Amino acid sequence: MKHIMARAPDTLAVDRREFLNGQWAKRSAESAALTAEIASVLVQVRPEKLDAVARAIEALHGAEIHGRDPKGKLVVVLEASDVGVIGTLLNTISLMPDVLTAALVFHGTDEA
Repeated sequence: MKHIMARAPDTLAVDRREFLNGQWAKRSAESAALTAEIASVLVQVRPEKLDAVARAIEALHGAEIHGRDPKGKLVVVLEASDVGVIGTLLNTISLMPDVLTAALVFHGTDEA
């Protein structure tokens, strides 16, 4: 009887020493050009400031509003080339005046 070995998914082979010294980032930057990070964020805003906050969010590069509720809720989709930009956008939104909360609902990576 022949044994069939399961193949592990393709991953970036990173040497422990390279990882600890930050040298793996050079190789991952090459593959980053082929990926897109996508995130969905639920933003709770003071209802009377909904339009102003929505305009401020739409002014951010990579941010798009896909839904709104007059009670002060916005569904925002973020798209960026790397996860660090997603984190920066999320922090930027959460620190905006009149934003009560900004919660990450979904995050995914789309690879070419």
